[in-house]
Amino acid sequence: MATITSPLSGDAKSTTAKCLQGALMDLIDLSLVGKQMHWNVIGPNFRSVHLQLDEVVALARTHTDTIAERMSALGINADGRAATVAKATELAQPESGWIESGKVVSGMTDILGGVSRRMRERIDLTEESDPATQDLLIAITQDIEKQHWMFQAMS
Repeated sequence: MATITSPLSGDAKSTTAKCLQGALMDLIDLSLVGKQMHWNVIGPNFRSVHLQLDEVVALARTHTDTIAERMSALGINADGRAATVAKATELAQPESGWIESGKVVSGMTDILGGVSRRMRERIDLTEESDPATQDLLIAITQDIEKQHWMFQAMS
């Protein structure tokens, strides 16, 4: 069986792995939470919120793959299993049933703010351990913060 080697070693690999796995958990659950809200949003701003949630889900899914493939390229196993996400997520979970559009906007604003904050922490941590990973995290954070702004502007 082939082994994937890493250009990183020791603390650099460990720090980078932790940051990438955390980003993977945030992005996977962001796509799930976004889709849950998308299916259940109701209210006067239904259509705009419904469509904006699709944008969040699409960017989360795209960046999930980028993060997981970066992990593989560094010889780090990505763990995106449902049980792992359920144990590790830091995202607030939406209520069950129909959710009024104002609550969706407020909830998604908070969620995106938390993801942005954690991504910025990961950016700082990977500055020395792996600048290439840091660059990916910066690009993802730009997209997350754009969505955060758009949801804030809806409230």
